[in-house]
Amino acid sequence: MTQELLKIEDLHAWYGESHILHGVNLTVHEGEVVTLLGRNGAGRTTTMRAIMGLTDTRKGSIRINGEESIKLSPHKIARLGIGVGYCPEERGIFASLSAEENLLLPPAIAPGGMSLDDIYAMFPNLKERASSPGTRLSGGEQQMLAVARILRTGARLLLLDEISEGLAPVIVQKLAEMILTLKAKGYTIVLVEQNFRFAAPLADRFYVMEHGKIVEQFAQSELQSKMGLLHEFLGV
Repeated sequence: MTQELLKIEDLHAWYGESHILHGVNLTVHEGEVVTLLGRNGAGRTTTMRAIMGLTDTRKGSIRINGEESIKLSPHKIARLGIGVGYCPEERGIFASLSAEENLLLPPAIAPGGMSLDDIYAMFPNLKERASSPGTRLSGGEQQMLAVARILRTGARLLLLDEISEGLAPVIVQKLAEMILTLKAKGYTIVLVEQNFRFAAPLADRFYVMEHGKIVEQFAQSELQSKMGLLHEFLGV
């Protein structure tokens, strides 16, 4: 069995007075692609934000590469040994900067980040648009830029939140190819996805969330036998 890169136990989280996560437990092993499935409001994005130290987590444990992180600040979490990169749904592209300036903006958080040449080989669209203002890029190009920015920092644990949302099918297919390429390079990836057709063939394992809890987990090999359950929880 490969190393546990991320282990969450009995995690509770709040937004203000609202208790969002109610004892989440999940494990991600090195080199895996794991997908969190669930309806809007199930707690998937809150789980991602909790991993990065961006929510009020008063109870539970989050261990990244064996190190307890729940009381650490976000910048220290990002630099935990392997480097942790979070790609939020809103992308965070700066309008006043070119695509390449956006790409170069974040500092390195771990050794071994991809070079510009490596990134442009993986995302040729970004090379073509390197001098274009960030907001002149298409939605798909902005999403590629948001992911590429993380790869340059050296992060090996990638948290990708709804990266396929609102994008054309041809771009979604390119993002799927990107995830498979990154997995082959040894990256560990946690996906939050509404687009089940996008996520289904990519993940090694699936966790289903409902009302702030993990209600089911299963492996890729069990996917077909779980379709009835997924229809019940997700309407797929």
